Amino acid sequence: MGIKGLTKLLADNAPSCMKETKFEGYFGRKIAIDASMSIYQFLIVVGRTGSDMLTNEAGDVTSHLQGMFTRTIRILEAGIKPVYVFDGKPPDLKKEELAKRYARRDDAAQGLVEAVEAGDQVDIEKFSKRTVKVTKQHNEDCRKLLRLMGVPVVEAPSEAEAECAALCKADKVFAVASEDMDSLTFGSPVFLRHLMEPVARKLPVMEFSTAKVLEGLELTMDQFIDMCILCGCDYCDSIKGIGPQSALKLIRQHGSLEQILENLNKSKYQIPENWNYKEARRLFKEPLVTPAEEMPELKWVAPDEEGLKKFLVDENGFNLERISKGIEKIKSAKNKSSQGRLESFFQLSAAPKRKEPDTKETPAQKKAKGKAAEKAKGKPGAKPGPKAGGRTKMK
Repeated sequence: MGIKGLTKLLADNAPSCMKETKFEGYFGRKIAIDASMSIYQFLIVVGRTGSDMLTNEAGDVTSHLQGMFTRTIRILEAGIKPVYVFDGKPPDLKKEELAKRYARRDDAAQGLVEAVEAGDQVDIEKFSKRTVKVTKQHNEDCRKLLRLMGVPVVEAPSEAEAECAALCKADKVFAVASEDMDSLTFGSPVFLRHLMEPVARKLPVMEFSTAKVLEGLELTMDQFIDMCILCGCDYCDSIKGIGPQSALKLIRQHGSLEQILENLNKSKYQIPENWNYKEARRLFKEPLVTPAEEMPELKWVAPDEEGLKKFLVDENGFNLERISKGIEKIKSAKNKSSQGRLESFFQLSAAPKRKEPDTKETPAQKKAKGKAAEKAKGKPGAKPGPKAGGRTKMK
């Protein structure tokens, strides 16, 4: 779910924290990607017709494999170096939110049955998407695929988004890519949305800067976390009647959740029973992540051609020619050199291109230069100066 209404809140109150960027603008950048979020998108979109999903001959769903293979190749071809981070054990505080998700999925399953009986194609499409769940097998399939593609995989001890943020804070990657806005609440310095969107949607990548978020909202990081909890997050219920704008106003006015609770009109706003906002705050500030000194070295290696063909073609029924072409694209991306930020795509880290100073002459400078040239021509024995950009002979 992420943080309720945070995107609009930032657009309205801290617009300088977000900017649209072209997908290709991240050439040479290492990007940590929330794997489960991507797999979920693939299961919903790739190869789906109504309630039918892409499967192999054995009837096993392969939408996640097709999506992960195709989208990762597109990322590699753009010169981006992806790192996929997989969820570990969810924190206990998230169990209530997960239970709500299971209940919604059960309701959707019942709705799907009724839609099928009624032959309502619109509802069939709607409810079938709501029943999608990323399973352990989906995750394991994608881990195997990515390793065969030569792309690094990171196992988070708990929340993938918290681990992604930790990688970014440790300068292991440039940014975090996800669709959930709580990447900012975990303190990722740079956060990207829509990086994993299909080409057909033509959405620009939206880049957020946490430093500019705090500057624009005029909050400290602690206050921002409290505001996000007040907006509504995965770890505890929100206070009914308090939306994002009210949450920002209250935090600015009182400075912390404790002070807000002391001054809140209890007759107007009902605080959830046993509201565990302190533990939610702790999970955002001190999440269970890999310590910086224990983080593995990230390596992008050559694809395992035979392994990919065996896994995708022999075991999952993919077209051999299509997979072979995909492998060639991966190899071609790996061999890129002398472009943009990298001298060697899989060896040297990227340094941003420096903007060259503006050397264009102003109209006044051009006029002065022309007068000087005319004056020089009128003097006996005068020699014209060297042309702009010309060489001066050294004696």
